[in-house]
Amino acid sequence: MTANITTKFSPAEIKSEGLTLDEYQMICDRLGREPNKAELGMFGVMWSEHCCYKNSRPLLKQFPTTGDRILVGPGENAGVVKITDDIAISFKIESHNRPSAVEPYQGAATGVGGILRDIFTMGARPVAILNSLRFGELSDPWVRSRVNGIVNGIAGYGNCIGVPTVGGEVYFDKAYNRNPLVNAMAIGIMETKEIVKSGASGTGNPVIYVGSTTGRDGMKGASFASAEISDKSEQSRSAVQVGDPFLEKALVEACLEAFKTGAVVAAQDMGAAGLTCSTSEMAAKGGVGVVLDLDKIPARETGMTPYEYLLSESQERMLFVAHKGREAELIEIFERWGLHAVVAGEVLAEPIVRILWHGEVAAEIPATALADNTPIYHRQLGDTPDYAKKAWAWDEKAEIATFPSITPNDALLQLLDTPAIASKAWIYRQYDHQVQNNTVIFPGGADAAVIRLRSQGFGVGELGTAESQIDSLVGVAATVDCNARYVYLDPYEGAKLAVAEAARNLSCVGSEPLSVTDNLNFGSPENAIGYWQLHEACRGIADACRELSTPVTGGNVSLYNETIDSDGNSQPIYPTPVIGMVGLVEDVTKVVGQGWKGVGDAIYLLGSDRSSLAASEYLALVIGEVTGRPQPVDFELERKVQFACRQGIAQGLVQSAHDCSEGGLAVAIAESCISGNLTAQIQLVNADDSHLTQVLFGEGASRIVVSVKQGDRIAWETYLTSQLGNSWQHIGTVSDAASDLEIIVGGKKAIAVSLSQITKNFNEAISKRMGHIF
Repeated sequence: MTANITTKFSPAEIKSEGLTLDEYQMICDRLGREPNKAELGMFGVMWSEHCCYKNSRPLLKQFPTTGDRILVGPGENAGVVKITDDIAISFKIESHNRPSAVEPYQGAATGVGGILRDIFTMGARPVAILNSLRFGELSDPWVRSRVNGIVNGIAGYGNCIGVPTVGGEVYFDKAYNRNPLVNAMAIGIMETKEIVKSGASGTGNPVIYVGSTTGRDGMKGASFASAEISDKSEQSRSAVQVGDPFLEKALVEACLEAFKTGAVVAAQDMGAAGLTCSTSEMAAKGGVGVVLDLDKIPARETGMTPYEYLLSESQERMLFVAHKGREAELIEIFERWGLHAVVAGEVLAEPIVRILWHGEVAAEIPATALADNTPIYHRQLGDTPDYAKKAWAWDEKAEIATFPSITPNDALLQLLDTPAIASKAWIYRQYDHQVQNNTVIFPGGADAAVIRLRSQGFGVGELGTAESQIDSLVGVAATVDCNARYVYLDPYEGAKLAVAEAARNLSCVGSEPLSVTDNLNFGSPENAIGYWQLHEACRGIADACRELSTPVTGGNVSLYNETIDSDGNSQPIYPTPVIGMVGLVEDVTKVVGQGWKGVGDAIYLLGSDRSSLAASEYLALVIGEVTGRPQPVDFELERKVQFACRQGIAQGLVQSAHDCSEGGLAVAIAESCISGNLTAQIQLVNADDSHLTQVLFGEGASRIVVSVKQGDRIAWETYLTSQLGNSWQHIGTVSDAASDLEIIVGGKKAIAVSLSQITKNFNEAISKRMGHIF
């Protein structure tokens, strides 16, 4: 559209809805006329990146999405995976980044509430929450205020609704100084006989609004979530929703009860874009239309306009399509739980969304124009950026010779005192991780969370029809992972490493990796570097998921994670494609943690002894350089190492298992000491002490540290040789707590530190910076 075309709206008004002038012309083309104010707002939220994925959808199509256990893949409120013939789980991850930056408590709290609604909308009872958080440097008071608010918000909602927060990850880096990331993942166990879908059907069927009232909070939240953060973002607090976990608890119970009646045809959470999204998506997915009368919507404020009703993101609301004649049955259930439930519309044969207000048509739009027939941008992939070329040219051997002198002891203690590596107990101790009494491993105890799954006895279609609750040994393990520095320095390899690490963490508790949900947090795709990062990371995820047979069931895209300062300069975050992964635990009594179990146990390193300081935590935090190219994953070795670890756990041979990740081998060993309250005597006889720093702190994929009882060594080593060939080594023995942790490299003692020293640094790193030591 050119600037001289006369429209109802000024360019500034169009831009305020998150739309370009070209997109405004597309709207006019789809409608055959100019939109009114309400319709413009509807297009603004539905055509935001948060809702329509207009920059990322072409890239997401390459993800593998099918598999023997996948019951529901991308396109619904959440994915569903078969665990056993009687048990299926629903899971998904989503972001609430911008709201949490502006109003940290409510931004994070409603992020938890929103992901939980995605889960129980499928007919699943939420049983676990995980979160992936990114913050800036804790020396910054603004960052500390966000840490406090966000952690309190997650705790406030999750603890009150009665769903345990069982795991997660937290990183601190200046790349997130004014742009924290809050990614919430939830898991639920299916309770209904049939999976509840969101596509409307049945002309004349009633559309029922249920849950809380509608107000002016969360206005245009989807558009806000698709914009950069600037000095003016604090003025957007009205775009942040306000949650009520106690009301949502009632909504969980009412919805699950309603679903079991068989009276519900379809259900949709009112999350991003509120009534606009729920009406248009339900209609488009069903190939039908919906008429909705705003005068029947329960409102908490007076004088609301159609624009405000349609763009409100008030929380704890749902939209149902019911079988005609069964409305009263459903309304009674919700009213008994103290919730609103009103017939507000019906299903139309004509595939449009028609909004009524005061007896007149306030908006009328083809459903597909809002939900499917949206702008899609196929952007041109540019050359490798100069910053990456420079990083890839980094010469490790030459650069190590220039490093400042620091003893391995001091380097280890410094790394353990770094918030990104250190214990996150200050954070997770604020969460209730034991409610529901199904948490098998507490946070901080292992590389992945594990919960017991208790079948509710309803079955899911072909999954079975048991009549009573079944207590079994079956569980699910879950993790969220991403080393964003790896992805920044090499998006393709970094994304593959994130998928591999997630699977490795599941394997470290004895769980078979099954499926992935991803949260793609990136900067602007309109920037050549930003698009290159997004494109290459998506390619890496797709390739890694195929290699590890972990299809993607859905997820979330959060772009434009950039901070614009008062001078107009934009600073993007590190590209952060968070991988949420779930795995099958066949027997929860056999899972292991990361801590040593017994004095005298033998310690082994499984996998490659190949490591590098490129892109490492040591290089960034001790030396102060972010450069180098992370080592690529050898997927053949990765699969073998993970399988060997899982089999060792299943056979009762492996007593503990811990992935070698940030900080390398020395940090992994120290963490196992701290977790088990025991130390270790390590001898790396095959290592060269001339490459001491690389051996101790270098990083690489496909490496797991395990411990085995002395009496099981022969059986274990025989198995390792058959499975891994020479890709393993016996490296030491577990010692008592009074002994120092000693690591000898090539016959020379490199590290000798007490358990109390490493424990103090590790446990107090975050709390002392936050001003509160437990």
